[in-house]
Amino acid sequence: MLFRKIYFYALSVLCCTIFINCAGNQFIKPVPACMKSGRLYLKPKTVKIADRKFNTDEGFLIVNEDPSDTLSRKNMLPVLRIRSVSMNPREPIFWLNGGPGQSNMSYCKLRGLLENHDFVLLGYRGVDGSIVLNCKNVKKSMKGIGSNLLSDASINSISKDLESLSKELTNQEIDIDHYTMMDVVADLEAARKAFRYEKINLLSFSYGTRVALIYSYLYASVLSRSVMVAVNPPGHFSWSPKKIDEQLDYYDQLFASDTNRYDGRPLSQSIRNALAKMPSRWTIFKLNPGKIKVITFAMLFQKQNAALVFHCYRAAEKGDYSGLYVLQRFYDFMIPSMFVWGDLMAKASTEFDPDIDYISIMRDSTTIMGSPLSLLICGSAAGHWPVYLLPPELNRIQQSDVQTLLISGSLDFSTPADYATEELLPFLTNGKQIILREMGHVGDLLWLQRPAMDYLLTRYYDEGVVDESKFKYDPMNFKPKVNFPLWAKILYPFVLIQSLF
Repeated sequence: MLFRKIYFYALSVLCCTIFINCAGNQFIKPVPACMKSGRLYLKPKTVKIADRKFNTDEGFLIVNEDPSDTLSRKNMLPVLRIRSVSMNPREPIFWLNGGPGQSNMSYCKLRGLLENHDFVLLGYRGVDGSIVLNCKNVKKSMKGIGSNLLSDASINSISKDLESLSKELTNQEIDIDHYTMMDVVADLEAARKAFRYEKINLLSFSYGTRVALIYSYLYASVLSRSVMVAVNPPGHFSWSPKKIDEQLDYYDQLFASDTNRYDGRPLSQSIRNALAKMPSRWTIFKLNPGKIKVITFAMLFQKQNAALVFHCYRAAEKGDYSGLYVLQRFYDFMIPSMFVWGDLMAKASTEFDPDIDYISIMRDSTTIMGSPLSLLICGSAAGHWPVYLLPPELNRIQQSDVQTLLISGSLDFSTPADYATEELLPFLTNGKQIILREMGHVGDLLWLQRPAMDYLLTRYYDEGVVDESKFKYDPMNFKPKVNFPLWAKILYPFVLIQSLF
């Protein structure tokens, strides 16, 4: 009875964090004093994956804000363990999602992995736990001021709100220095010990691959195999404007080989021309070039979204900016609410260099659109958010003997495949890499051919065999599934009425 009371009280506390934005900057929810650090509080449940039920344990892990200080504030992290159907399962698989600033409690349901392995999700501190580094003011300022999200005025406004957030966290005695990747790794190790697993596997994505890499350096002896999807080696939390141009050039090459749609005009040139000639309005609606650039870059992460983007820019080059206005509205609906901004800054700041002028570098006028998302994040945060530097040996690539599989997409704008190939793979004694042709970032890699990914991962974790034979070559299709310019005109009356209210 006592356990049930503790459990449901804890559950109610965590649920409150979901609605944190409705209650202002309420960062901390109390953890019951009777809940002990390093302990798991779990309750059995079932989940259905591919029409089959699996037993689970759902609840919380209690950790300390400072992992090295058992007297520091407690943090309650959600935990979900999906139990293998095997009576004698092999090493469990711990899931490490992308971000930073995003939850680690959503996952792709890969049923094959559960035949021989438990599957464990542990919430990310700063996002999923009883301490959430979120702020309504930062979310609001991420919508920009004036007519350009990436103007000096907008960047300065975001900078001020980030600085205020860091001070407010400090005033509430939240130690920002303990919401870094090092602390996420400490939580991961605490969960391994609490579950009493001798060894574990890791399955990581994008930002999560950095966490996995640090874990492999610190705890190699307890790590069986590591799969890193959309690999992000050290030094790449910001995106290079010239690298973005290189990737657009790759799309140009693919487009030129599409005999059904290629008309002699490079896609990259259409983007450059449309941005250069952008008017201040589409009909009565203001166009915001900063928002359009940021959402353009974000949507280029997945190839189906990229087709939509290119179609919008082709129309805009001819004077029809309706599609780009739709993209702008996507920014407002998606980006400000996509991240827990304090958590993103706490993790990403490990690579902020005070000697770098991010605003000038990311605006690079010699490139097609600069690096808009890095300008938004790094340009506003550098110098305005406290920097916690990882120990030097953990912020650079080291030699590793851990069995590691790197999975990349050749079209990945967020984590280009060649970074993993050239920078990380040479240091992995037992490392292998596969590059899936004409696939983008995590969404493409996980979802476009999920049975093939399930098979690849299952064979690797079970046997150490890299078998990509189930993947079928799926060439880039430049015909968008949705015609944004057309839908903008169809929905124009409704958008107009909405704007009046």
